[in-house]
Amino acid sequence: MKIADNQEPQTNNPPQPAIPAEVVEQAAEEVEILHSSVKIGAIAQVVVALVAIIGLLYLLKLVLVTILASILIAYVLEPAVVLLVRWHLPRWLGAMVAIVLAGVMALGIVYFSYNRAIDFSNALPQYTAALRKNFADFRYRIDKLANQARAAVEPAKEREKPLPVRIEESHGIVEMISQNSGTIFDTLMAISFVPFLVYFMLASKDHVHLSTVRLFPKEHRLAAHRTVGIMSRMIRSFLLANLAVGLVSGAICAVVFWRLGIQYFYFIGAMSGFVTLVPYLGMFLALIPPLAGGAATLHQGGVLTVIVTVLGIHALTVNWIYPRVIGSRLKLNALAVSLSLLFWAWIWGAPGLILAIPILGTVKIVCDHVEPLQALGGWLGG
Repeated sequence: MKIADNQEPQTNNPPQPAIPAEVVEQAAEEVEILHSSVKIGAIAQVVVALVAIIGLLYLLKLVLVTILASILIAYVLEPAVVLLVRWHLPRWLGAMVAIVLAGVMALGIVYFSYNRAIDFSNALPQYTAALRKNFADFRYRIDKLANQARAAVEPAKEREKPLPVRIEESHGIVEMISQNSGTIFDTLMAISFVPFLVYFMLASKDHVHLSTVRLFPKEHRLAAHRTVGIMSRMIRSFLLANLAVGLVSGAICAVVFWRLGIQYFYFIGAMSGFVTLVPYLGMFLALIPPLAGGAATLHQGGVLTVIVTVLGIHALTVNWIYPRVIGSRLKLNALAVSLSLLFWAWIWGAPGLILAIPILGTVKIVCDHVEPLQALGGWLGG
């Protein structure tokens, strides 16, 4: 027989052997285990990287705090440098003049504060006597209540047992300085770098800004330029708002302390006004100077007035001024701010409380302008 031209010859292919179901299931399980192992490895790498970053932040505390503090000071002095440049001074000379004037002003404040502290220490014996008397009365009442509660709970035999007394040796200032000489030396050395860092930041601002933008690819340079500009305005607004609030709070505290008859009310008022700017701890730290300075003159109503004034100013600052002045630009939610304060205070201590909000604001601005991180920026927002 002839095969037609339009027909292909038939070939007999051998049948493919069927793969057992157990082998398919085993292969699927192995693939799933492999994917799980890859995911676990990726998560472990992220955790290790986070731990390493936190460790570096802790170990480099002094360096990073010095750099960030220098950046904030540079933003404070930038308007003065711009004004001097408008007066036809070279930028490097304007930066030097601004730093010298700021240094002279800082030395004047330190000298004035030192004199007030010396005067306060000279009058300290009478304050100490009043404080001891008040503390003794308070302790007598507390001990009386404790003894009454113990008499109602403990048996008579247990009450007759003598209480152990522990004597602790007092440490002098010289011994304290000798024990912390390394930390004090490192801190003084870091402070000595601040004027030089600020000068170079101010003198080479344009170059640093342009070089930073050029680190990014060409298609992202415009977004980087806008992001850096927004961060600069945020930091400047943060500093100006804190300065204005500190001055107003100090003035209000000084007037109240003057009316209460507290000595050195102008110095103590300014100190309390600016200390209230420290988040959370500020309202407690700001109470110490006026209560110590007015220990010999304040009555119960005066003490209550001081407490209400300081706590009221702190509450007004945190709940009304900060959300409207800084929150309008950053729109940070309260939970993110609290977590940021907790984290940076744990890592850097007191400087972390001061730098936490600018760092969080900078992180949010970066997240808002980087597409993969916009979800995190939305979570940080209010």
